[in-house]
Amino acid sequence: MPRRLTYGVLTIGLVAWLLPFVWMALGSFKNQGEILRRPPTWWPQTPTGENYSQWFGPLHFGTFFTNSLVVAGFTVLGNLVFCSMVGYALAKMDFPGKKLLFGAVMVTLMVPGVVTFVPLFVMVSKMGLLNSYAALILPFITAPLGVFLMRQFILGIPDALLEAARIDGAGEFRIFARIVMPLCGPPLATLGILTFLSSWNNFLWPLVAAQSEDRYTLPVALSLYSTGQNATNYGLLLAGSVLVIVPILLLFLALQRYFIQGVATTGLK
Repeated sequence: MPRRLTYGVLTIGLVAWLLPFVWMALGSFKNQGEILRRPPTWWPQTPTGENYSQWFGPLHFGTFFTNSLVVAGFTVLGNLVFCSMVGYALAKMDFPGKKLLFGAVMVTLMVPGVVTFVPLFVMVSKMGLLNSYAALILPFITAPLGVFLMRQFILGIPDALLEAARIDGAGEFRIFARIVMPLCGPPLATLGILTFLSSWNNFLWPLVAAQSEDRYTLPVALSLYSTGQNATNYGLLLAGSVLVIVPILLLFLALQRYFIQGVATTGLK
C-alpha cells in the first residue's frame, strides 16, 4: 500500500508539472481570440499554424536560433575546457595560494549576478565588444559552479593512477588530457547541460549586449516581438516558447543518463 501511495503522489505531481507545458503546446496552435476565450478550451477548436509561420517567416527565427546556438555552444565548450583545467589544478596539484584560490571560487558562488552586471557591461563596452558574439560569450566562458563541480569529481580519481603516469614520464597536460578527462564523462555532461540551459535561457545580458536584430538570441526576440506596449500576442508567445524549449528537452533526453551519474557521484571519494 505505501508503494502504491507513493506512485499515486508522484503521478499527481507529474501531471501537475506537465499541465502548463501541454497548455503551452496546444495554445501555440490557437488564434488570439480562442486563447482569450472564457471559459478556456484545452484542445484547439480551429487549429492554425499561423503562429509558427510568423516565426519562420517575417520574424527570421533562423537568425535568432543560430545566434542562441553559437553563444550556447561556445559557452559550453569554454566551460568544459577551462572549468576542467581549474578543477584539476585545485584537486590534484600543489601550488602556493591553492586554498585561497578555492576559497575565492566558493565566495563567488554566493555573489548575485546583478552585483557584477553593471561593472561587466562597462568593461565590455570599454573593450569595444558590444553587439558581438564575444560580448555574449566571454563573460560566461568559465563559471564558479563548474569549477567546483569538476574539482569535487576529480578529487575522487585515485592519486596512484596519476602518479603512475608521472613515473612513466607523462606531463601534467598529458595526464589531464589522456587520463583525467576520459574519466570525467558524467560531470562533463552535467556541466554541459547546466551551462547550455543557463546560456540558452539568458535574457537580461543579451538584451543589453546585443544592440541589433542580427545579434538577438531567442529569449530576447521572443520578448520583443510577442509583447508590445499595449497588447501581447499570446499565440506568438506560446509558439516561440515551444521553439525555445524543444532543443533543451532534446539535449536532456540525449544526456540524461550522464547527468544523473554526474549528480550522484560528484563529491564522492
